Amino acid sequence: MKISCNRDLLLHAFQAVAAVAPPRSPKPILQNVRLDIIGPETPATLTATDLEVSIRHEVEGVESEAPGAILLPVGRFGSILRESSDSVFRIETDGQKTIVRGEHSTFSLASEDASEFPSAEVFDADSYFQCPAALLKTAIRRTIFATDNESSRYALGGVKFESEEGNLLAIGTDGRRLAKMQGPIESVGSPDAFGDATIVPSRSLQLIERTIADGAEIVRIAVRQNAVLVSSGPVTFSTRLLEGRFPRWRDVFPQRSESAQIELTAGPFFSAVRQAAIVTSDDSRGVDFTFGEGMLVLSGRAAEVGDSRVEMPIGYDGKPIEITLDPRFVIDFLKTLDSEESFTLDLVDGDSAAVARVDDGYAYVIMPLARDRK
Repeated sequence: MKISCNRDLLLHAFQAVAAVAPPRSPKPILQNVRLDIIGPETPATLTATDLEVSIRHEVEGVESEAPGAILLPVGRFGSILRESSDSVFRIETDGQKTIVRGEHSTFSLASEDASEFPSAEVFDADSYFQCPAALLKTAIRRTIFATDNESSRYALGGVKFESEEGNLLAIGTDGRRLAKMQGPIESVGSPDAFGDATIVPSRSLQLIERTIADGAEIVRIAVRQNAVLVSSGPVTFSTRLLEGRFPRWRDVFPQRSESAQIELTAGPFFSAVRQAAIVTSDDSRGVDFTFGEGMLVLSGRAAEVGDSRVEMPIGYDGKPIEITLDPRFVIDFLKTLDSEESFTLDLVDGDSAAVARVDDGYAYVIMPLARDRK
C-alpha cells in the first residue's frame, strides 16, 4: 500500500479514532489503528476497537497509489503526526515495516498483519432513529455525570435511552440523584425501539460526545440486540450495551399537588453554592439551603474547618423551606447550564427530593441528606 495524505486532516481523524484503542491489552494488536484504502474514488477509513467499542472514521485528503490496509501503532504514529511540521506525508508498507516520509523526515516502524485486526461495524441500517447532533451531545453531557461506574449494580454505569412519543429520553442515576434529558427524535423506516436493555456505558458516551463534530447536524442511531450504532458524518461508532436492570426511574420523580416553585439563575446560584461548600469536608459535606422571605441562605459547617454563611436574594416570599443537600451534586447539575440560564427548583420540605427543571426538557432530582448528617 502506498498513499500520500495531508497531515492535519489525518491527525484530526487519527486522534479521534485512537481514543478507542486500549492503552494496555492482552491483545497487543488492538493498540493499533487500521488504515484502509479500497480505491482512488473512495475515502480512506481509519478503524479502532477494544472489542467492546469500535469506531470507523472516513478521511478525505488521502491519495492512493496502491490500495491495501495497514496497522499504525497508536503511540508511535500518533507522536509522528503531532510532532512533525511536515504538511504532507507519504506512507507505504511491504508487510514487514511501514515507512512514513515527510518533507524533512523519514520514519521506519515495525508492521503487523492488518488481516488479523478485528473488523469495525458499518452503519448499513435501512431503519434507524435520527436526531439533532446537538441534542445527543447535550443529553450525554447532562446525564453522564450522574452515573456510577463503581457500583456493584452494573446498569448504573451507563445512561439509559428510551423513545417516547417522538422524543429521545436519556437517563443517568447513581441512586442518590437522577438526571433526565429529552428532545425530539425521528424514526426512519421501522427501527427497533429502544428497550429496557438500551443502557450505553459511560465511557462509550464520552467517546461519542467527543467524536461528534460541533458543526454536525444529524446523528443516526440504530439499536441492535446487544449493541447500538451511532453515525454522524464521516464517523460510525458501535458499542455493546450494559447488562442489568435499570431502576424504575419514573418513580423517582415525585407527583406533587402542592410544592414551592422557585426560579433561580444558574450563574449566581453556582457561585453561592461553591462559596458555602468551602468549609465542608468528607465527614460533613452537606450544605443547608434555607429559602424564604426573598432570600436564600446557604450554611456549611465542619467541626475541624469552620462555618460558612452565604446569602443570595431570590424571588420567593413563601413559607421558609430548609433542605440539606450535597453541594457536589448541586454543582454537577449547574456545570451543565450556561451562567445566564434559569431553572425552576421544586421543593416541599427537608425530607423530600429536590427537583430542578429547565424549560428545554432537562430535569434533575437530588435526594436530601439526613439533617443529623453532621
